[in-house]
Amino acid sequence: MTTLFHRPPVELTADSTPDLQAVALGGTLYTPANRPDLVKDVRRQRDLGCVSMVLCLEDSIPDADVAKAEENVVSTLKGLAARNEALPLLFVRVRTPEQMLSVARRAGAATSVLTGFVIPKFDNETGTGAAFIDALHVIQAELGLDGSHGGVPDGGSGGARRRRLRIMPILESPAVIHLETRAAALTNIYTLLAANRQDILSVRIGATDMSSAFGLRRSRDLTIYDVNVVAGVIGDIVNVLGRPEGGFVISGPVWEHYSNTERVLRPQLRVTPFAGLQEQGLRQRIMTANLDTLIREIELDLANGLLGKTVIHPTHVALVHAMTVVSHEEYLDALAIAGNVNGGAAASPYGNKMNEMKPHQAWAQRTLLRAEAFGVSAANVTFVDLLEASMA
Repeated sequence: MTTLFHRPPVELTADSTPDLQAVALGGTLYTPANRPDLVKDVRRQRDLGCVSMVLCLEDSIPDADVAKAEENVVSTLKGLAARNEALPLLFVRVRTPEQMLSVARRAGAATSVLTGFVIPKFDNETGTGAAFIDALHVIQAELGLDGSHGGVPDGGSGGARRRRLRIMPILESPAVIHLETRAAALTNIYTLLAANRQDILSVRIGATDMSSAFGLRRSRDLTIYDVNVVAGVIGDIVNVLGRPEGGFVISGPVWEHYSNTERVLRPQLRVTPFAGLQEQGLRQRIMTANLDTLIREIELDLANGLLGKTVIHPTHVALVHAMTVVSHEEYLDALAIAGNVNGGAAASPYGNKMNEMKPHQAWAQRTLLRAEAFGVSAANVTFVDLLEASMA
């Protein structure tokens, strides 16, 4: 790590501040809640470097299997709690407020291993969003949790800390997707989330449902930003919910491909950065697995104000993390800008751009928080070096 990093990432734990947790989610791995050995799955992914993980009871589960999947989740939470080990930030994606209450009540003290719940199709038009928040408040009251970021001591478990559970709403409802209702829907969602800010960890984007609303599905050769109707929704979500003043951390949409297939479009990774023989092999592996499009989408996520990404395959987690590391150049720029709140402009420390102190303040602050979560690469380390390490 010392050869790759100018500044390594800080250690992320269940007691880290919500601000850091939201930024450090990285590649959030979704797994169906009906898998036969979720305890083993969670521990394996933790050992592979997964930082956040979601046990999904919603679209990945056939309706006929929901009851059995709920039992599996409750059993998994109890099994993980009994081990008393460090775990990824763990969430359960639920279908309804009633299901969220049921899972929490049946798990009881084992909710101590949870960071919170992921809420699908969140809006404030039908009352669904408010109902989920009300259910969360009931769970918090029944578990005796206060408003602190780390939770409160649980007298029944030897002084272990009980975490304050939070939610991550997914924006994917028709009111958000359709142009004629979008502005009002997003404004109402922001009002609801802002009124319950201590209960919200971050906001997620449901690009699969957005594409489905138009009968679309992007190929492995295209990023979500190439699907114009969905890109427009994402831009509006960032506009309303992602502003520096009073906004929320918003994560990038799911990358749903993982098998290599025949290519239609040209690869999107330039040859030049992969100059060495070993690096040429890395580039070939990336292109064969169609990961060059994922890399491009992560870059576009960051450029559009999104941080972190939903993934459905374990091999994508480390790649998301590698691409989110702050470069040495970005870090020096952020330090120079954040340290000068009086305005003005100056050449960047690398001497290749102009830093304007006031316009770039919000970017600098966000970059420094991302540096805490993912670290800063050493001066001579490129994204190719980070990718090589992540895919070793």
